[in-house]
Amino acid sequence: MLAAAPPPAGASLIGFCPDGSMFIVQRADSIPCRDAKIVEPDEVPPVRGEYLPRPYAWEVFNRRKDPNNPYNLIDAARQARSVRDRPRIPRSDPSEDRASAARTAGVSQALPAAAPAPGVPESLPLALSPDEVRDLALIVELAQRRAPATLPDEADTGPVLRFSRSAAFESRVYDAAARAGRAPAGHVVLFSATASRAHPFHPNLTFVQDHVAFHPDSTDPHQLGVLRGRIGTVAPGAPILGYAVLPEALDLSRPMDIYWNDRRLTATLSPGLAGPGPGRGAQPGIISGR
Repeated sequence: MLAAAPPPAGASLIGFCPDGSMFIVQRADSIPCRDAKIVEPDEVPPVRGEYLPRPYAWEVFNRRKDPNNPYNLIDAARQARSVRDRPRIPRSDPSEDRASAARTAGVSQALPAAAPAPGVPESLPLALSPDEVRDLALIVELAQRRAPATLPDEADTGPVLRFSRSAAFESRVYDAAARAGRAPAGHVVLFSATASRAHPFHPNLTFVQDHVAFHPDSTDPHQLGVLRGRIGTVAPGAPILGYAVLPEALDLSRPMDIYWNDRRLTATLSPGLAGPGPGRGAQPGIISGR
């Protein structure tokens, strides 16, 4: 049985489980294993990345999205069976197929080509002028001096991502939400993606703080939108500028982890900002826009 003296108020217990994993908890009854070894901060030995503590909400989110999760395999198997059991359509005569193709080609030449559906909504109807969009991109750049939040391009793995908050733009988003009959959410975060050479980019962003993880729905402009550029590829000299609307439970005045795919940065986007958002008292938990 583990015996540990209660830590002083605000202190944490640091230790290791028999499997080598590390934990940092506030109370002894929160230690996740038996026979744990409690250590002082200056006694922590070098540990490999797989043993470092990770936000629990982020781990849960990844497990829910894992295609090998048995919960997800059930749906995949059902879909495969439905395709297998679907009645087969008998093949028609090849000459009829060629005639049908010719008729379809004639119709397609007479009709204008339909634009492919974008993978991400452009944005809310914010009525931004080109100059205002340019100023927002400049705000993201200048904000890095006061509140650095840059995910660099390390080993040529993707574009450089930058994040910041703009109170003026946040008000514009709130006004658009009100016109659509939606209540304002939490703070609005701008993001930009720039690259020295062409890189694929999709806004697979996740914001994690304490026990809250938020993955904005890229099909809902009330959660995520694009103000400049197009999702797909970031071309040199053609940066992408977008925004994400965070839930009230996330506090921009405190550090949070921001993930793009498997890359991560930790940043305080608005030092000194009071409160988590326009509302107060949101309960922590797993939050997903999907």
